[in-house]
Amino acid sequence: MTLSHDLLHSRTIWLGMLAIAFVLLVGVPSARSAEPDPAATSLYDLEARRLGGEVERLDRYRGQVLLVVNTASRCGYTPQYEGLQALYSEQRDRGLTVLGFPSNDFGEQEPGSDREIGAFCKASYGVEFPMFSKVVTGGPDAHPVYAYLTSRPAPVGGPVRWNFQKYLVDRQGRVVARFDSNVKPDDAKLRAEIERLLGEPAPAG
Repeated sequence: MTLSHDLLHSRTIWLGMLAIAFVLLVGVPSARSAEPDPAATSLYDLEARRLGGEVERLDRYRGQVLLVVNTASRCGYTPQYEGLQALYSEQRDRGLTVLGFPSNDFGEQEPGSDREIGAFCKASYGVEFPMFSKVVTGGPDAHPVYAYLTSRPAPVGGPVRWNFQKYLVDRQGRVVARFDSNVKPDDAKLRAEIERLLGEPAPAG
C-alpha cells in the first residue's frame, strides 16, 4: 500500500512538472484584439448599424470632420451628451459631425436596448447627432470601426479606456487626435483642434 501510494505520488508530481514545463515552453494564450479590415484605409471604408436598425456606410460623412465617441447612459460622464449636442449644433453647418457609439464595455453602464438608448438620449439631452447600435470597443469582438480606431499608431490611436473617449477624424478620414474621457466637449484644446480641421478645405470630389 505504501509503495503504491509513493508511486502514485511520484507520478502526480512528474505530471505536474510536465504541465508547468509545457506552459513555460508554449505560453498561455492571451486575449486577442480584433484585426482591423486590411482593406480599410479610412473610416469611410466601413459601415455601422444605426439605433433604428438601418446599416449606414460611413462614406456618407466623407469630407466632414468627425468626433467619434463611445457613450453610456449610466456613467459619471453621461452629462457630456449635453456638450456634445451643443458642439454639434454649433458646428454642423461648417462640417462637424459627432458619431455616438453606445457601449456596455465599462462598468456595464449601457445595459439598455438600442430603442431604450435612443429614447434616453432624446428625452434627457435632445441628442440629434447620429447614434449607432451598441458596440464592443475592444478585444476580438470589437466592432470594425473600433478595431480601426484603436489600431492607429499612438498617440492618435490606442485602446479605449473608458466611456466617452473621443477620436477626432479629419476631412480626409484620417484619425488625427484622441481625447480622454475627462476631456469635455467644451475643452479649449479639443475646440481648437476642431476649429483647425474645419478650416481645412474639403477634398475635391
